[in-house]
Amino acid sequence: MSRKLVRPRDNRMIAGVCSGLARRFGMSAGMMRLIFVLSCLLPGPQFLIYIALWIVMPNENRYATVR
Repeated sequence: MSRKLVRPRDNRMIAGVCSGLARRFGMSAGMMRLIFVLSCLLPGPQFLIYIALWIVMPNENRYATVR
C-alpha cells in the first residue's frame, strides 16, 4: 500500500475516484465501483465523500509533473 492516492488517467468512468482508490488498496476498479454503488443503498454521505475526494485527489499526470 505504498502507492500514492491519485486519480489515474486511464480506467475512469466519471472522475477516476473509484479507480484511484482501487489502485491504492490493491483491488480491481470494478469491485470498488460495485462497493460504492452498494454503499449508496445505505443512508449516509457517500456522494458528498465522492465529490470531496474528486476535489482533493490530484490527477495522475499532475502528480507526475510535480514529482
